[in-house]
Amino acid sequence: MTDIELDRLGTSVVNGGAERALEPKLTVIAKDDALAGRLTIKGSGQVLGTFSGRIDCDGELLIGPDARVEAEVRSLRITIAGFVKGNVVASGRLKITSSGRLEGDARVGALVVQEGGVHHGVIRVHPEGVPESDDQVIVDSATAPSRSAAIVSMKSLPNPVNSVKKFWGEFF
Repeated sequence: MTDIELDRLGTSVVNGGAERALEPKLTVIAKDDALAGRLTIKGSGQVLGTFSGRIDCDGELLIGPDARVEAEVRSLRITIAGFVKGNVVASGRLKITSSGRLEGDARVGALVVQEGGVHHGVIRVHPEGVPESDDQVIVDSATAPSRSAAIVSMKSLPNPVNSVKKFWGEFF
């Protein structure tokens, strides 16, 4: 390659008089590809095949409709159109499309679930921004009342059925 060719690669491309910069590349795991491990994407990316491990993405991440992902996923924006099993953190927006399925907990800045989209787990929405550390447990088993204590407290409550029977008994 000559020096002139190198200079041309670094400049903007002119198309019909309009100048545009070279577009950034998109990381893709193709439909027939399978990968395991830790994937770090500096930009946006797509997973269309099978992945297991951990994904960290700085931009927008698309999990395609035929994708199967078993991983911890962190990204700015995540769109799930396939299957994801694992916990998800989307500091911007999590979108589960009509063909998407998420099995795991999620911490998100915003949430969109299209009709038909499926989620099994806990979603915590943080419109003020997703905290860096994990959330505290909402219900602690040490402070939660035991089942026997709940039954005892239920027995001490008045029975509304008896009140209704007594009320209607006056008429019949």
